[in-house]
Amino acid sequence: MCSATGRAARTATSSCVPCVPATSAGWWSATAPSLYDVECGWDRTYEALVARVVADYVQDHDPERENAWIAESGGVRVGGVFCVRRDDDVAQLRLLHVEPEARGLGVGARLVDECVRFAAGAGYTGMMLWTTALQRPAHRIYERAGFVLEEEEAPVECFGGVVSGQVWRKKL
Repeated sequence: MCSATGRAARTATSSCVPCVPATSAGWWSATAPSLYDVECGWDRTYEALVARVVADYVQDHDPERENAWIAESGGVRVGGVFCVRRDDDVAQLRLLHVEPEARGLGVGARLVDECVRFAAGAGYTGMMLWTTALQRPAHRIYERAGFVLEEEEAPVECFGGVVSGQVWRKKL
């Protein structure tokens, strides 16, 4: 099981560790944009979004209401997720990322489950996330975790292509 307290439980496939803002948060900025460039054809505007999310977390992190986790397998970082304050009642799951070699191993589900557990423990009554219609494997993870697709946005020019955004929500 992942731990938000700093103790990481290790299994044969993966473990989650809290992200240390000063040293580990930059991992997302270094890995996610290049992967989405290859997989989705997204441009540097996605890289800028990731950098903004990471910078906001590092600068304004509230450890009682926000956290981030990095999943490791064999000492190698293979995924991560942020749980940040959307408002007083709602937490937002942000930047779920799983490296290609770790997909299908349950890493994404464990990260989402940890995020949900943390949000509930932090006193939020709901969670939300924004994703795109392209992330179908992630949609399955969100559905299994109890999220419901509540809004499908019209396609717009975004990240150097056409993107259809989606808003998913879950009551805690």
